[in-house]
Amino acid sequence: MSDEILVTAEGHVTTVVLNRPHKLNAMTVAMDQRLNAVVHEINNDATTRVVILTGAGDRAFSAGSDIRDLDGYGSNWEYRNRFDARRDYARAVWLLRKPVIAAIDGYCIGGGLEMALAADIRVASTRSSFAAGEIRWGWHGGSGATQLLTHAVGPGNAARLLLTGDRIDAATADHYGLLQELVTPDEVLPRATALAKHIAGLSPIAVERTKHMIRVAQNVPLETGLLVENDSFAYLMTTEDAAEGQRAFAEKRAPEFHGR
Repeated sequence: MSDEILVTAEGHVTTVVLNRPHKLNAMTVAMDQRLNAVVHEINNDATTRVVILTGAGDRAFSAGSDIRDLDGYGSNWEYRNRFDARRDYARAVWLLRKPVIAAIDGYCIGGGLEMALAADIRVASTRSSFAAGEIRWGWHGGSGATQLLTHAVGPGNAARLLLTGDRIDAATADHYGLLQELVTPDEVLPRATALAKHIAGLSPIAVERTKHMIRVAQNVPLETGLLVENDSFAYLMTTEDAAEGQRAFAEKRAPEFHGR
């Protein structure tokens, strides 16, 4: 099943492809386990500074879990504890310390939407569509659907999607604030790659700390966040990358960051 999760690296950018296009890149338990392993490898790989997550083919980013494979997660209690067992693919994306850019072309549904929500930046094609349709089958998503979607688009828009299960087009998703960039289908991967390369050229320490601080802003009161931000800033100013940035500014050249 390793060929259903493809991983390629170019410079400091690693691209992860959900490679099951004939099934709309629906995730199996084996794919789930493989993606979790890949995330662990990337988090401990100093070479990778940015991750692009995308789906193979031109029909889907991902349609979420392959319903026919759900029994592979075990009992309800085992399914409930899947986070600790590293058997939740959307949670895996959320746990990436490096910035993640979701390059979306086509269906982004259910667990696929949760993976996209777990990314930091979403670039989507004009032919993409989005849905959290679990309510139609008697449940809601369990890997970020109710929480991350509400943070991303606000409670009203989240309720509109979560309580109806309706699918929305890319223009509506963009209007809701779900997307950071909306482009033509042939521009999705090039645009995601350009963003990834730009971020990868910055200080990896500062980039990871900035991602962390964005998470802090989503989870603590503002006054607490401001104090934590100041501590993080003070730490960053002690790094070799910060010293290099100051030298480069003074010498009017591009900085060369090494993550130290």
